[in-house]
Amino acid sequence: MYNYNDFDEAFVRARVAQFTQQVERRLDGSLTEEEFRPLRLMNGLYLQLHAYMLRVAIPYGTLNPNQMRQLAYIADTWDKGYGHFTTRQNIQFNWPKLPDVPAILSALADVEMHAIQTSGNCVRNVTSDHFAGAAADEVEDPRPYAELLRQWSTDHPEFQFLPRKFKIAITGSPNDRAVTAAHDIGLRLVKNDKGEVGFTVLVGGGLGRTPLIGQAVRDFVPVEDLLPYVEAVLSVYNTLGRRDNKYKARIKITLHETGKEELSRMIEERFIEMRRLFGGNDQKLLAEIKEAFAAPAFRNAPTDAYEAFYKADPVFRSWADTNLSAHRNDQYAIVTISIKAHGQTPGDATSDQMRLMADLAEKYGHGQLRISHEQNVILPHVHKSDLPVIHAALSKAGLATANVGLISDIIACPGMDYCALATARSIPIATQIAERFKELDLEHEVGPLKIKISGCINACGHHHVGHIGILGLDRAGVENYQITLGGDGTENASIGDKMGPGFAYDEIVPAIERIVRAYLEVRSDSAETFLQAVRRVGLEPFKAALYEAEGQRDAA
Repeated sequence: MYNYNDFDEAFVRARVAQFTQQVERRLDGSLTEEEFRPLRLMNGLYLQLHAYMLRVAIPYGTLNPNQMRQLAYIADTWDKGYGHFTTRQNIQFNWPKLPDVPAILSALADVEMHAIQTSGNCVRNVTSDHFAGAAADEVEDPRPYAELLRQWSTDHPEFQFLPRKFKIAITGSPNDRAVTAAHDIGLRLVKNDKGEVGFTVLVGGGLGRTPLIGQAVRDFVPVEDLLPYVEAVLSVYNTLGRRDNKYKARIKITLHETGKEELSRMIEERFIEMRRLFGGNDQKLLAEIKEAFAAPAFRNAPTDAYEAFYKADPVFRSWADTNLSAHRNDQYAIVTISIKAHGQTPGDATSDQMRLMADLAEKYGHGQLRISHEQNVILPHVHKSDLPVIHAALSKAGLATANVGLISDIIACPGMDYCALATARSIPIATQIAERFKELDLEHEVGPLKIKISGCINACGHHHVGHIGILGLDRAGVENYQITLGGDGTENASIGDKMGPGFAYDEIVPAIERIVRAYLEVRSDSAETFLQAVRRVGLEPFKAALYEAEGQRDAA
């Protein structure tokens, strides 16, 4: 993974020193809260319902064990002993005290981490496939390109005050695990007819108030043209983007208002100008970055013990079937550590759990950890012979839940328990759904099913692209939960369809159960997934299950 050079170190330390002075001025009253707000947001510090929240960047979701241990230390020293991993592959600390924030930022800098550009109208943390560099289906590791984009976008003078926040995601696999179509720019590594590697560039994706799927403005951008092309997109957006209305300021609205053809023409025109300015220096930097992402020295050892254990232990087998993914080296597996134990807050990990995951990565995982946008933690490189001992260690820590990709592996935003923007609770709904289906012992029978929950229209829980999406709203002071069906965050991305009238807080879990039971009735066989069944039969059987019993079907 990438290690800071002298410039990186000096830059981050200077920002810590600068923000330390700004905090001191806020505390002594020299700065009002209104004056302090843009300064703190530039450093990832939000003011939530009950306390400040610090959002720490985990670039493209990659961590080493020392960094994970430092996050655990921060959680114990200045927070309440846990952190919350987010759909942006970041971590949030929900309870820091303002006087302590400079010390936290300094502790982050000690391990080459920071909170810069985790907020504000700038290029946010570049996210990527959490299996990057390990996946069997990968065209190429996308992380060197993500790091190139990170360095280019950090404190870029033209793009610090964009019309709105700007999110970039990149995947190196044809099986999109980075939700690239729901980003302002989505980058997909592909090969052309000549076998050359480049990028399909999607523009104008995004969820929130106006959910839209990104559109391809270029089917193939050569690797050497990545930065000038992305800069051209941002430059055109910075010129055209609405600054008169924050609800219409995202590039997805720019695309809609300008039209794909005209926007593409403007991007291409600007790209020709930008291309001349780079002169190849970005490619020299990229070559250096790629050296930092060389594959680890994989072990060559028998896997017989793993295969015997898999056959003999049904608990281990269940975990292996759901939580392991194919590695590009047949002797290895990718381990997804579920931090979605039934009844627990999705995405939360205690400091002790963080330290355990760091220890396992150091001893068995070639010193690498990843955070997924689905709020789980990944050990990308584990030799199969080590899997039984890893499973045993995870079990003792409550981290061996065999539910990755199943109904209890729920994405949920913090909702009204923490967020000042939320209009409904998300976390209790997620925990109740997970506990209900554990009680029913149905989730393995149901199979792959992605539930995503947002506590407001901003859609931080990605509910629009959930197979089942849940959106919590305020209706005359009462929580009301809308359901969408058929969303998809993969390479076949689609926005879910709204089912009809929403449900009260105490009605939403039974409503989800009715949808799932309807699926079990209509599926053609046990191999047909929930999403496949929805696409085959349409919404009507599910609407009937939801509303007929209450006489609401006509209203739907």
